[in-house]
Amino acid sequence: MNNHSRLPAYIYTFTCSPDERSLCNMEMRSFFGLETSVNILKSNIEIEPSRSPFIKGRVEVMYEGESISEIVEQVKNIHLPHSTFKVLFVKINDLDKEAKIDYDGQREIEREIGWHIQGNADVRNPDQVFGIVPLGGRWYFGKYVKPEAVWLHHMKKPREYSTALSTRVARAIANIAVPHPDGVKAIDPCCGIGTVLVEALSMGIDIDGRDINPLVTDGSRENIAYFGLEGDVTAGPISDVTKNYDVAIIDMPYNLYTHATPEDQLSILKHARRFADKVVVVTIDTMDHMIEEAGFEIADRCVAKKGIFSRQIVLCV
Repeated sequence: MNNHSRLPAYIYTFTCSPDERSLCNMEMRSFFGLETSVNILKSNIEIEPSRSPFIKGRVEVMYEGESISEIVEQVKNIHLPHSTFKVLFVKINDLDKEAKIDYDGQREIEREIGWHIQGNADVRNPDQVFGIVPLGGRWYFGKYVKPEAVWLHHMKKPREYSTALSTRVARAIANIAVPHPDGVKAIDPCCGIGTVLVEALSMGIDIDGRDINPLVTDGSRENIAYFGLEGDVTAGPISDVTKNYDVAIIDMPYNLYTHATPEDQLSILKHARRFADKVVVVTIDTMDHMIEEAGFEIADRCVAKKGIFSRQIVLCV
């Protein structure tokens, strides 16, 4: 009835639009080493839900069983003398269509479990929220964490370009580049007005910014400071980078202010190979031959779409 492993276990649920599916799956692979087509997965890897624009919630598994009755027996061990709680049926799950539980059934499961927790229930403003979710023929119960949509706040930048990445895409790209930030040093050497930098810094990623255009680096610094973040942003060509980095994020320049020719693009990649162990390339053009000529191997890739417009995100090692 209890977890069969001493390792912590987490159930993650996801939501994304059809245009975001490829990007969402690549972020999953970066975080967890796997992806899912049913928008729910179980992993021993702990990811803060607010990091991802696609994670809908996380259950930190406390108990599991083959039936609700098994869960009920286990939650009797929960004592909350000084805090209130709520039990939430997680709507995103892998139940077959014919096995789906309707609204009334979900509320009944919540009440049945909540009745056996020793504490005061509060459905409006609880101190703790518990989640109950079916997955793979079993039931899982544990602390539920709902993410904060931080990237929505970052949409209101003082400086913006129409060709800049959306905050959702930028956040996912930062996660693909640095899924586990501890001890990782990153750089965005073509940072523009700092969309990726803002997302990365807000997640605690250690990242430097740089751009050949001093006008956009001024904008990048302004955007970073606006959200109360701190980051090192310098102006200058990528050829002048002398420090070594674990990973670089390169959104290939293509706007009117910093358009890169094919020769420029190849030069950028070759310099990135010199100072970074891993590179995530964001491009509107297929440049596999350039990536290989620069000395990289393509480890993973996806396409981020917005209507008819699309960008390729290519992980290179």
